[in-house]
Amino acid sequence: MLLPGLIDAHIHLHDRDTLERLCSHGVTTGLDMATWPHDRLAALRGVPGLTDIRSAGTPAIGPGGPHSRIPGRPADAVIDDPGRASRFVAGQVAQGSDYIKIVLEAPGQGGPDQAAADALVAAAHAAGKKAIAHASSPGAFRMALDAGADVITHVPLGEPLGSADVARMAAAGRIDVPTLTMMEGIAATVGKPEAFHASVRSVTLLHQAGVSVLAGMDANAQPGVPFHPAHGGSIHHELELLVRAGLSAADALRAATSLPAHHFGLTDRGAIEPGLRADLLLIDGDPLADISATREIRRVWCNGTEHAPSRPGR
Repeated sequence: MLLPGLIDAHIHLHDRDTLERLCSHGVTTGLDMATWPHDRLAALRGVPGLTDIRSAGTPAIGPGGPHSRIPGRPADAVIDDPGRASRFVAGQVAQGSDYIKIVLEAPGQGGPDQAAADALVAAAHAAGKKAIAHASSPGAFRMALDAGADVITHVPLGEPLGSADVARMAAAGRIDVPTLTMMEGIAATVGKPEAFHASVRSVTLLHQAGVSVLAGMDANAQPGVPFHPAHGGSIHHELELLVRAGLSAADALRAATSLPAHHFGLTDRGAIEPGLRADLLLIDGDPLADISATREIRRVWCNGTEHAPSRPGR
């Protein structure tokens, strides 16, 4: 079966090998959520015949919390004053960021406070950019909703989203990228695998409420991060987890193709139609009958360039 190339709505870049891994697993567009410095990111954009990258560049973080302790994070990423929001956003836009990423923590846990989050979202919108909010706890999720973030990445562990938050997501047309692969991995790493059940339940509730759910697995190789989903290969596990959460196989495929293309303004991809990019994935099987068939890759075309599928161990 021939499918559109997959769009991963939440990755972190590393090097050119990352692009090759993504491409060989059928991911022809990657939406990167945090890569710095700018020169490193620029070297991974527009590489002919490999995965096309869109990026937030440097994310905005708070003065405390786990993200402030990630090695090598830029000092100017710390936003602890709403007055710094406009300058931060302008700097990212000037360096080519396609959207603005804001890392939120629960109130009092070291992330940007509500005023700073509000200012960052407002500055992003004033610049014509979407605001993407990291929110992996109920408190951070509500902050993202209050700030008006367009896309919220992750869902909490241990506690499903409340009905009021789900209703607000649906009413406001917000988008969620639950990164179930990452949440499952963190739960196992900290020795609380049962906490993942709440994440699956949150996706079920969001989908039932009509919220757009996109596929993304938070692939990364960053020291200090509790779990490292593999670039490329784990998108197929993400699709399986979305089906487990109640999406149909067709819905899961749309979550990795037409929906991210639509919501991120990528009008030249996400479907198989004349005039669109030749981002294609040939698989041996019918993913509508069994979503795991997306793993059976025979050929990948990335903007018309043909590639063999991933090798074992890749």
